[in-house]
Amino acid sequence: MLILSRKTAESIVIDGRIVVKIVRVDGDVVKVGIEAPADVPVHRHEVYQEIRKNNQEALTGKRPLLPKVPLALATHS
Repeated sequence: MLILSRKTAESIVIDGRIVVKIVRVDGDVVKVGIEAPADVPVHRHEVYQEIRKNNQEALTGKRPLLPKVPLALATHS
């Protein structure tokens, strides 16, 4: 893991396409801005872990299926 020190308003460039900028530091909270192409997904780690878990459950069939909706409720008139 590469560890860098940055001050507010300083940035890091990754692969010439992604810019990570330190927006604000407030105590032990750091606000980070990320500029990335639309085809590069950017998620907080906990969100990414949940996405991976949900995808794995969907592949293995471990997620409960949605309940069947009665036909009368499923159609639009």
